[in-house]
Amino acid sequence: MDLTELLGPPVRLGEGARLQEVASEWGVEFPADFLEIAGAYGDVGISEYIFFCGAREIRSYANGMGRRMEQSDSVPCRVLPSSGGALLWGNTIEGDQLFLVDRGNGRWTVSAFRRNWGDWLDTDLGFGEWFTGVLAGEIETDWMPEWPPLPHALELVE
Repeated sequence: MDLTELLGPPVRLGEGARLQEVASEWGVEFPADFLEIAGAYGDVGISEYIFFCGAREIRSYANGMGRRMEQSDSVPCRVLPSSGGALLWGNTIEGDQLFLVDRGNGRWTVSAFRRNWGDWLDTDLGFGEWFTGVLAGEIETDWMPEWPPLPHALELVE
């Protein structure tokens, strides 16, 4: 499904380059699908359920919640900007924390700390596939809501 069908027209312009700057500061290369989508739709609340970090919030979120996640026994990895860490890119209203884990060779997959389960969930899906699949209701999960009709409502975080 097309992003504009899911989220309407892009709400950010040119922020992919700002995200690339963050990645460079952290010594990593974010996946292209993340840069494209977060550069166009980052720093928004999606249907009052998911907060999706973009260029404006990703540093502060990593420095706040990321440090807390590193201290959790349920999170099996470090979190960027820590060397070799996962990218913490958002959360749900339920307190689930959403990550991209670098699997090497430019491949990053979505993982999550699911607060109500107190566990870590790994997927084999890249960001774009997981993000669009979940928002379209095409990927079944027991920890995401039944979404309202599309497109999703977006609330900008300034």
